[in-house]
Amino acid sequence: MDFYDVLKKRRSIRSYKNDPVPEESIQRIAEAVYFAPSACNMKPWKIKLVTDPGLRAQIAANYTQPWLAEAPAIAVIIGNNKQCWQRFEGNPAVDIDVGIAMEHLVLAATAEGLATCWICAYEIKKMNAVLKVKDPWNVLAISPLGYANAAPKDVPHKDINKIFEVI
Repeated sequence: MDFYDVLKKRRSIRSYKNDPVPEESIQRIAEAVYFAPSACNMKPWKIKLVTDPGLRAQIAANYTQPWLAEAPAIAVIIGNNKQCWQRFEGNPAVDIDVGIAMEHLVLAATAEGLATCWICAYEIKKMNAVLKVKDPWNVLAISPLGYANAAPKDVPHKDINKIFEVI
């Protein structure tokens, strides 16, 4: 799929088939995340692709929407606040690095014909406990990964001139 077609096609999907994700697709998505840039190339993240039904149910129990449990896999990205570049004022840049990696994941999934929905609406401490993630690591984003139950509707976008300006 052409890169710009992938960008236009990517949507946040909230209804999934239970069909398994092909191993070849998983490997290509992993490679896309592997090539994601990060500050000083520190790559302060790990991706865990959760396919175990019991663990998926525990993750979904810590999110407010039931459709997360429908997907055959949940991508979990954890970030390390200590093993990342620190901004000049001392703040960790891990959220930016994780954001780049997660965007690589969702775009690669779209190119594979798969659906995702980037989720950050959960209590980090509870999600850390479910996934046995210990400090300095934190679960910073999750996404279902699978095939959409239906084609997504087109979504309205702001006028491009309101979000992109050449000065």
